[in-house]
Amino acid sequence: MTENNGFRYFTEQFADIRILRYQIPDFDKLTVKQKQLLYFLYEAGLSGRDIIWDQNYKYNLLIRHVLENIVHTYTGDRLSEDYAKFMDYVKRVWFSNGIHHHYSMSKIVPDLPASYLESLIYESDADGFPGDFETTKELVDFIVPLIMDEKIAAKRVVQDKGKDLVAESANNFYEGVTQEEVENYYNEIMDHNDPEPVSYGLNSKLVKENGQVVEKVWKTDGMYGEALKSIVYWLEKAKAVAENTKQEEALGKLIEHFNTGNLKSFDEYNILWLQDTKSKVDFINGFIEVYGDPLGRKGTFESVISIRDEEATKRAGTISNHAAWFEWNSPTDEAFKKKEIKGVDGKAINVVSESGDCSPATPIGINLPNSDWIRTKYGSKSVTLSNILNAYDIAGKESGVLEEFAYRDEEKARGKKYGLLGTNLHVDLHEIVGHGSGKIKEGVGDPSKTLKSYASTIEEARADLVALYFALDPKLVELGLMPDLEVGKAEYDSYIRGGLLTQLARVAPGHNLEESHMRNRQLIAGWAYHKSRHQNAIEKKHESGKTYFVVNDYEILREYFGILLKEVQRIKSEGDYDTARRLVETYGVKVNQDLHREVLQRWEKLKIAPYTGFINPVLKPVMKNDEIEDIQVEYPDDFSGQMLHYGKKYSLLPVSG
Repeated sequence: MTENNGFRYFTEQFADIRILRYQIPDFDKLTVKQKQLLYFLYEAGLSGRDIIWDQNYKYNLLIRHVLENIVHTYTGDRLSEDYAKFMDYVKRVWFSNGIHHHYSMSKIVPDLPASYLESLIYESDADGFPGDFETTKELVDFIVPLIMDEKIAAKRVVQDKGKDLVAESANNFYEGVTQEEVENYYNEIMDHNDPEPVSYGLNSKLVKENGQVVEKVWKTDGMYGEALKSIVYWLEKAKAVAENTKQEEALGKLIEHFNTGNLKSFDEYNILWLQDTKSKVDFINGFIEVYGDPLGRKGTFESVISIRDEEATKRAGTISNHAAWFEWNSPTDEAFKKKEIKGVDGKAINVVSESGDCSPATPIGINLPNSDWIRTKYGSKSVTLSNILNAYDIAGKESGVLEEFAYRDEEKARGKKYGLLGTNLHVDLHEIVGHGSGKIKEGVGDPSKTLKSYASTIEEARADLVALYFALDPKLVELGLMPDLEVGKAEYDSYIRGGLLTQLARVAPGHNLEESHMRNRQLIAGWAYHKSRHQNAIEKKHESGKTYFVVNDYEILREYFGILLKEVQRIKSEGDYDTARRLVETYGVKVNQDLHREVLQRWEKLKIAPYTGFINPVLKPVMKNDEIEDIQVEYPDDFSGQMLHYGKKYSLLPVSG
């Protein structure tokens, strides 16, 4: 078990997943008022947990309640091999917030006969099952095919060219409508000349009623109302103990947005949230990222509660303070550079709790808001999740991945010495400079709409390329961000190794890449390898039946990263859909199946899961005379126990079959 100073980070491993814990440094140094604020935000975040489940698939909540009732009340043999396989399936579903793999988007099917699942249901408390079923047999007939038939709701997000991305995706953002109908609906209601457009469709489900396409808005008196009312209740309490006026105003505007569903209120909240740069406590709560929608419109619910990491923020602050230098020294076309950099706030945070689309699997860096006009006019806020990265680093020190997939001894030594710093700098540059850089050509409109299903991959590629280009710039040494360029070389090694080899351990045999971040990494690494082959900047080696990709010339590789960055920025700035499609489909999607089989075999020998998730700390109020006197932190180590607790306490949405 991986430990550091007596704290155990690793807890368990199942299927392709390992579960870690993380600590909250300096929590005890906070004031009581700050702890109260964190607790109220913590409860608000967990109150939205049901939403992500329903967004991911229409019947996820029903399936979760059925599975959890079996776990609680099953009277049969719990020591059998089949029951162990059942629990493995349940934990995978908990981890993915539904029955589709959180990364590949493919349906998770239990390694069990359907008859065994039926017996589990029949041998559990019938009164504990949800839905409108008059008999247990009706429930069995309805739910067993949903779970066992791999053809039903086969993939949560479909991005295959030539397919109806809406009709064939299993997510719950659309119902009874086609991709063409969705695109036509938003084209008709959008004001294409508005310089400050709202994020049309961000907080709604699109359905067809009486032959008409209509929006079901997510608000307290609309869809997801029960959960949103609880979120608002806790946000009101948080507002009463806000650290300053700006934070109080931001919370008030977020409450208004949840109450009304008004997207203009959401923009106003984002601007106020951006302007709050003084608070020690920060939060994300709402419908944010659009990766779960193949059309890039619908925002999944997420929550991140955090405390500023003062020491690590100095590094991020240095980068944000020099954001203009990075922008003006970028290899991108002058026409697409911002003339003025506004409101770039970079910091490092220690996570207190996460929920929704950020838990159990978590990001390591975040840059918000996503609206391009707000970024241009008001700036952005970028964070690196310090305690999450620290947990990853400690848990991964003895994984053996570097020894298995790095070719040269100096590459391995450099990775061990500078790997964590290289990763931290990459995340900072990616979030602070990458996502905050560049501008859209006048008249092009929102790139997430012009680039359609390729928008997310192009945006992540753009941010990664900014980080990669500057990772080998002497300016970082001059600014004191790294001791020498060996840190940048360690990041180049890691990125090429990850983009062309190790990330394939996350892909099921025979599959291509679907997830935007994975496509982005392979696109960059694959393009750079292909284009620089005549200069041997990256060399493909074979030794003892193993494949390696070795960086031979870091300066030449940096030049190619700059060339690709210039083109990717142009694609986004001009909304060049056709080139985006060709670039992604050529380099970012297809997997060499022979190489894939090799990577899977080598990874299997390491006995480590390719995906990682976290158990959240628990915040508990200490009461005195009906007032919160203090907040205590507990660090549970039972993943199943936390999931069952959440399922009991935060089941706020109705369940029907």
